Amino acid sequence: MFDWLSYVEPLHGLNITPWNPDTALGLVFWLVIGPRAALPWFLALVAGDVLVRGMPGGPLGTVLTAGWLTCAYGLLGETLRRVLEGASLFTSRRSFYQWLALVAAGTMLNALFHISLLAWLGLVPWQDWLRAVWRFGFGDMVGVVVSMPLLLKLSTAEGRARLRAATWKPETLGYLALAIFVLWAVFGYIVTSEFKHFYFLFLPLIWAASRQGVHGAALVVFVLQLAIVTLVKANQADNITVSELQLLDAVLALVGFFIGIVVDERRQVAEELKQTLRLAAAGEMAAALAHELNQPMTALAVYGKACEHLLARGETGDLLRNAIGQMINESARAAEVVRRLRDFFRTGAMQLETVGAGALLAGIVQQFRPQFHEYGVQLTVAPAPALAVQVDRLQIELVLRNLLANALDAVRARPAGQRSITVVAENVGGRLRFTVEDSGAGLSEAAAARLFEPFVSTKASGMGLGLVLSRAIVEAHGGTLWAEVAAHGVFRFILPALDSGE
Repeated sequence: MFDWLSYVEPLHGLNITPWNPDTALGLVFWLVIGPRAALPWFLALVAGDVLVRGMPGGPLGTVLTAGWLTCAYGLLGETLRRVLEGASLFTSRRSFYQWLALVAAGTMLNALFHISLLAWLGLVPWQDWLRAVWRFGFGDMVGVVVSMPLLLKLSTAEGRARLRAATWKPETLGYLALAIFVLWAVFGYIVTSEFKHFYFLFLPLIWAASRQGVHGAALVVFVLQLAIVTLVKANQADNITVSELQLLDAVLALVGFFIGIVVDERRQVAEELKQTLRLAAAGEMAAALAHELNQPMTALAVYGKACEHLLARGETGDLLRNAIGQMINESARAAEVVRRLRDFFRTGAMQLETVGAGALLAGIVQQFRPQFHEYGVQLTVAPAPALAVQVDRLQIELVLRNLLANALDAVRARPAGQRSITVVAENVGGRLRFTVEDSGAGLSEAAAARLFEPFVSTKASGMGLGLVLSRAIVEAHGGTLWAEVAAHGVFRFILPALDSGE
């Protein structure tokens, strides 16, 4: 069928035409089943010469030319199989360029020998040899470039599924309808237009390639070229310049496939980036859990040892019950941390509640008082304003805990008597701002610039994720967290506040 359909303006009544899609079909067949395609291909070439062209070279010429073309095309097909083995065609610009170079070289070399054979048989005048070589070689190349991508997609179950899914989308029907309209408009006066308006064919092609990648480009390129040749054949437009038709075929295909490959590559990069971000979020969640569970796990160990000590003394009264109760509270807090952080990283979900500024500060500061006392740190907590915030209390407590833990690490390097931490909550233009200041060494401009980057830490044992997590939590609440460059440590974060107080 392809042979008959593409038998347009043949040179000397031979299969030297502007567009030879049957070559693409044979190459795809060879890529799928290998050398076993040789015999069916030979028989198809003989049948085409008999049924379509009436054997202009006689039985011997038909057999010789069919045999040569089978060997030459088979060599090209085997080269494509071996050179591009394991590489998915039309999924990267590199593989596309390799395929295009092999097709161009293979078809032109085949044309040199095939036309020489036809001239030796007396079917092509030697003075017309160069013209016939160019026309046959370029026709083969255009036929392969235009048709092979779609036929190759159709040769695999995955490709057929993707094409089937794409074909029945409203958008696909839209650009195919546009292609038909453009063809109708152009071919309405093709005899006199001399291709002046064929650039309109790029509209549906670019639409398809930019939206559906190579699959869309392959579909619309094949449909356009099949329709062009069919209309030329049906209209008997014998005065069409063959070289222009060939160039139109080639340029349409190359532009469409190049755009489609770039679109597919960008989508692939976007998918890989999403996967990388998911993995990074999982790693950040694991590190955050380890960071935030450190305190409740340490507290559980301390209370456990206290229970052992009390039992060894024979204590069974209030002290033991209080220690056990604290263990239960810490284990519940650890479970809540795990659940809340998991929900936050997985879906960004928060359990909002209205909390007063004073209650928020009192709860977290109380947890640090024993450590401050142990290291001789003077803690100052300014009176909180009568403001309330609607937040996920656990998450904001995680932010305050991280800032206080960092401040404690900073002041521990100072001499005794010079260790101080100040916590301030204040009303700034109807918003609630928390400030944690310490008497540590502070931050340089270079350190402050990289402070909120993942895996950057000023502590030897730090993971560099506490501040990243804290900033993510604050920003998820509509606030901002930052550090100030100063001679001592200053961290601030601000949150939207409610009008009423506690």
